[in-house]
Amino acid sequence: MEHSLEIKAHEPSFSQAFYDLNIEWLETYFYVEDFDREVLSKPQQYILDPGGHIFYALENDKVLGCVALKKIEDDLFELTKMAVPPEARGKGVGQKLMQHCIGFAKEQEWKGLLLYSNRILENAIHIYRKYGFEEIPVEPDSPYERSNIKMYLPLN
Repeated sequence: MEHSLEIKAHEPSFSQAFYDLNIEWLETYFYVEDFDREVLSKPQQYILDPGGHIFYALENDKVLGCVALKKIEDDLFELTKMAVPPEARGKGVGQKLMQHCIGFAKEQEWKGLLLYSNRILENAIHIYRKYGFEEIPVEPDSPYERSNIKMYLPLN
């Protein structure tokens, strides 16, 4: 069955979905830190106001996934907070969100995207590599305790 996924930018009505999807994902694979709850409950303050973006994959107005682009520099953004609920996994939702982010970043003429992940997330890392992300060293003062791989996608 062909899915008609639609990608939409953040709207306040999506805030709860952003929180719920990411908390579910963290609880499944890791654990939730207080800082996670803080950031996830205030996407406007932590991601959008500083110049970032959040996108959602919707099917018939139901949110099937989300991803954020967090501003690091004017032309360098971190791909973060990508989450797809269990019932939607394996349907290409993450890939569709990834394609949208890369296309959006190219339109903005950013120099690159970076991301932090964990090697236990083999499917995710496979997708990142498929889209051209290359592994780079994780800095000693990495902002994420649970990440053990950092990847970069040069865009120009």
